[in-house]
Amino acid sequence: MLLFRPFPRVFFLKNLAGITSEAFRLKYNPSIKGVSEEMLQWYLKFGVHDEIHGEKYARRGQFDAFAELSFPDADPEHLKTCLAFFYWAFSTDDLSDEGDLQAKPERVMDSINKCRQALYNLGETPFYPYASMLQDLFISIKATATPGTCNRFIRAYEAFSESQIMQSRQRSRNTILPVGDFIALRRSTIGAALVEAMVEYSLDINLPDYVFENEVVKALSDATTDIMTWPNDLCSFNKEQADNDFQNLVCCIMVEQNIELQAAINVLTDMLEARVHEYLALKKSLPSFGDTVDLQLSKYLSALENFVQGTVVWYYLSPRYFSEDDRRVALKQKCINIKLMPSGSS
Repeated sequence: MLLFRPFPRVFFLKNLAGITSEAFRLKYNPSIKGVSEEMLQWYLKFGVHDEIHGEKYARRGQFDAFAELSFPDADPEHLKTCLAFFYWAFSTDDLSDEGDLQAKPERVMDSINKCRQALYNLGETPFYPYASMLQDLFISIKATATPGTCNRFIRAYEAFSESQIMQSRQRSRNTILPVGDFIALRRSTIGAALVEAMVEYSLDINLPDYVFENEVVKALSDATTDIMTWPNDLCSFNKEQADNDFQNLVCCIMVEQNIELQAAINVLTDMLEARVHEYLALKKSLPSFGDTVDLQLSKYLSALENFVQGTVVWYYLSPRYFSEDDRRVALKQKCINIKLMPSGSS
């Protein structure tokens, strides 16, 4: 049973991009206009939607704007693959979050197995559209990425898949996890390790495996993941509660601390600000791995920082999460008032 206090009709949300901008830089990729239409047609050819609904889905998602903001230094060919990644990731995530697979762990598992087979059997074209998308995407990644990057992508997909099954089970049981447990699960459900592999690929970064095993690098990874994930939970809360989906960190805080919605939002916003400061402190403690590796690691972390800030800004620009009126002012004001969406209206 879900133990929430009644949600108010209006709640307040700070400009989270202003908080994250202390550590993360926003940039734009000028190549996006040249690849957007081509990659929309790439997405449509898989038949996830018919053409009309597919174009509507893409316009509403604004995935090209997301790629523009989050992969600002990728060249056009790499940017195409990064945009393809977003089409696959969001359509797959929507399938399990709000589509045919919501709260159906056995069907989520079947979908995952088809996608897994597509990754490991690149010579066999799958009929399942989500698997076919993933396979095509991975073939593009393998064309220029290092073996280490490719292996990290596959391992990340496995972790992401397991987390999707677990989250589907939580939905089916109406389970609200403790805050610490949910944060750990959320690092996988948002696909953070997949993102990190895509950041590597986007600039053909070459880092040895041992760098990613370093404790400070792993702590930086957790921090950047939290810093892009917690704003997602804050920005998507309204849409998700309207869908009767309460797998959200805001809800976990409400239940664990027995507080109302606005108080939980304030708690999570304060947690975000503290996490940004922790990230800055962690960067100062990075060890040296030698000049060549240090140069690649600096390039990787800068690209990851661009991704994080681009992601947080995109949340405010996306019709997925905010009304047209809210999007118009969200990044211009320190705080916006948000009307609670009625159930079933998202």
